[in-house]
This record gives sequence, C-alpha cells and structure tokens, in this order.
Amino acid sequence: MKANKSSGRTGDRGGRRTAAAADLTGLPVEKNGEYLADIIGIGHEGEGVGRVNGYTLFVHGALPGEKVRVKVLKVKKQYGYAKLLEIVEASPDRVAAPCPIYKQCGGCQLQHMSYEAQLRWKRQLVVDNLERIGKLRVAGSGQDVEEEAVAAEGDAQGIEVLPTLGMSEPWRYRNKAQVPVGLSLEGGLVSGFYAQGSHRIIDMDECLIQQENNDVVVAAVKRAARELGIRPYNEETGKGLLRHVVARYGFNTGEIMVVLVTNGTSIPHVDELVGLIREAVPGVRSICQNVNRERTNVIFGDETRVLWGSDVIYDTIGDIRFAISARSFYQVNPVQTEVLYRTALDFAGLSGEETVIDAYCGIGTISLFLAQRAGQVYGVEIVREAVDDARRNALLNGIRNVQFEVGAAEEVIPAWRRQGIAPDVIVVDPPRKGCDPALLETILAMRPARVVYVSCNPSTLARDLRVLEDGGYRTERVQPVDMFPHTVHVESVALLVRNGIA
Repeated sequence: MKANKSSGRTGDRGGRRTAAAADLTGLPVEKNGEYLADIIGIGHEGEGVGRVNGYTLFVHGALPGEKVRVKVLKVKKQYGYAKLLEIVEASPDRVAAPCPIYKQCGGCQLQHMSYEAQLRWKRQLVVDNLERIGKLRVAGSGQDVEEEAVAAEGDAQGIEVLPTLGMSEPWRYRNKAQVPVGLSLEGGLVSGFYAQGSHRIIDMDECLIQQENNDVVVAAVKRAARELGIRPYNEETGKGLLRHVVARYGFNTGEIMVVLVTNGTSIPHVDELVGLIREAVPGVRSICQNVNRERTNVIFGDETRVLWGSDVIYDTIGDIRFAISARSFYQVNPVQTEVLYRTALDFAGLSGEETVIDAYCGIGTISLFLAQRAGQVYGVEIVREAVDDARRNALLNGIRNVQFEVGAAEEVIPAWRRQGIAPDVIVVDPPRKGCDPALLETILAMRPARVVYVSCNPSTLARDLRVLEDGGYRTERVQPVDMFPHTVHVESVALLVRNGIA
C-alpha cells in the first residue's frame, strides 16, 4: 500500500513536470542553442533586451542597436536569458570598460556604454515609467495618436522631462565604501564587491567609482588584518570576526572615517590594528567598531563604539556643514547631491515666508537647504539616530527655523495638521518603495500649493504621481539627476502643482 501511494505521488509530480515542459514547446529558441539576436533596449538591471523571432532574451553586456550572437542559458514561456558570445554589429555607444574586473563585479552595470548614452537612457527610463506605470502623458514622448488624444483631455502640454543632469567627471565619485570581507577558496582573507547575482566576493585593490581614499582604507585594513591574523567572517558558518570595512570620506574637508563591522565585541591586537590604520591612512579622524552578530545580509548592527578619534567626521554641501556618524545616511555622491538638492529647492519656489514640511528628512540635508529660503521647515524621520544628527546639523549651522520630529511621516504629519500647521510646500524623499499610501492621503488632505518629490526609483515615482494627479495635482516637470554614473540607478525631482494654481 505504501509503495502504491508513493508511486502515485511520484507519477503526479512527473505529470506536472511534463506539463510544465510542454508549456515551453514551440518556442523559437531552445536551451544551449546559439542564435543571432537584435538588441532593442536595456532591462532594469542593465542587461540588453534582445529579440529572436519575436522571443525576448535578456543578454548581459549587449547594447541597444546591436546584433549579437548569443547562447541561450534559460528559457521561460515569455522570455529567457542568454550569454553574449560575439558582437556582430556594435552600437556607436559602445566603449571599452576601463575597470579590469568589470565583467565579474556586480557593482557597475553600464561601463560598456558611453556616458552620454547613459544619460539619454536614464531620461528615457524615467519617461517609460511615467507613461507605462503612471499612465501620464510626457511632452514630446511620441505616444501614439490615440493615447495622445486621451491624455490631452486632462493636460494639453504633458509633463516636461528634462535632460538628465550628469557629471563632468563621472568617476571616483563615491564618498562611502561598504566592502564585504570573506574567505578565498584557499582560506585567505579577501575583500571586494560581490560577483553579479551571487555572494562570491571578487577580491580587488581599487574601484573606479570610489574616491581614492576609500581604496586606501580598504587596502590598509586588509593588510593589517592579514598581518595580525584577524579572521574574516564566513557567511556559511557564521564564524570569523571581520565582516565589512566601511570607509567614509568628506569630499570638501578631507576627513576620513573607518568603520570595522565585526561578528563580536573583542578584536585581537586592537591597539596594533588601530596603529597600522592610522599609519597607512592620512587624514583619518575616526576609527570605529560596529558589532553585528546576526546571521543577516544587513551590514550594521545596533552597537557602535569609537576605537580612536572622533565619533563623527564633517563634510559640506554648498555652504551647509554636516556631521556624519558611522551609521548616518548621507548621499554618496556629494557633487550631484548639491545638484539634486538645489533642483528641489528651485522647484519649491520659496520666497522666504513659506511653511515647508520635509517628509523622510534623514539627517536634515534637504531640510537645511530649504530653511535657507523658507519661513519655517518641519522635518520628520522614523530613524531616531538620523533625527539626532539632523538636530545637531541645524545647531552646527546656526539654523533655527527648522524643527525635527521622530516618527512615521504618515503619523506625524497628520498630528501637525491637527496642531494647525498648514504647509505651503511638502517635500518627500522616500526610500525605493516610494511613499506610504497614508502619507499620500495626508498630502491630498493638507492640499499644499506645491509638492516636490525626490525619487530614487522611477517606477514608484510614477505610481505615486498617478495618485497625486488623481487627487487634484498636475505634474509640471521632472528633472532626472545622475547620482550613480555607470550604474542603472537614476534619481529624479518632480514638481507637482495643485490644480487651479497658475
């Protein structure tokens, strides 16, 4: 009887596998087959989007406009994945990637595309999301005639999506490195970024998008740990001590912070380790330890202690000075951060009398920019440490017309409303998941004249703009900003104006 039941279950699973396999019959490609593909676009992870007889293949390393020879690695009913074997016809936008480990490392995705083409593509990415997800009309985007006619009923002009604001020097821009440490196959210590789609560390000595001082820090810690016999962390076993090296650099002050993330509180030979780091890293002002004993991919734990020096370093954006602690959120590209925030400030259209609310205020970066031109700014942030930093930064700069509160924006802002606070402008800078629906409802209820939306994710931006437009706002323009050259990420600033306001 048991054998029969077992046999029946096995047969059922086999039947399901056969049915699933049958679903893939009749496809114009097969696994391990080689084909010529025409690349028509770029996917959200930077892969080329190719077509073979109408079937879609995602091909890493291919660019739009190219004809390539590929080997199919995986097939699904609607699409598959393929490996680039040969570029038959190259795009004029193709360039040689300068990084020697670019093809292995997962840190960058677009080094093989000219920077001018990257900027054009990032603008188009924003446009595509606004139209596809937000169902919004973009001026001059080339929608078909029927779509244009429907969209024109609500907005004769369409949203102006401006050219992406890029960098004059799009290399060595990152002021923060978070580099995992692990074991090599031979059992030695390695540090570098993960290979694409894995947690296998690609050992490296330099990263071309990191500020050079960050490379110096990582190399110094790596040498010192090897010399002192400090064991790297092993993700699989949970054993070992050193998990990550975090380097922070003040672009405009030259100050450096080193954070050692460890799987425990005790560091052997800690005094020698600190001494070796200080000797090797000119400009170091702070050496900290963060303790993270959890079996998790989250980098930081809750406990941070100072091993030497200060608990903060300082940097400036424009004429505002910021104190940065080990776990502070601080934009990693300070040059483009000033571009981003000045765009937000311009979109806010402040004259000096307005009341402004800054949702998701972080350590107060946007709030302090706004306070220079507003009557009063209220900032809210759910992370208490960030609010402590924001208050410290306001004092550091002598800015008194700003108030910060800890809590969820969708809870704190309605409480402010009940207190009689009526904002003329609301600024939001949410995480990648976008605004909480309750916050969007609160914005619509408070009816500020303007909403400035700073976004790091075009898809959630488009979704939230649709909600605000349905609630009585119109999106006038969107400014993409390239905060992360050679990656697929793009930031945007959108200006929304309440209907009925010229």
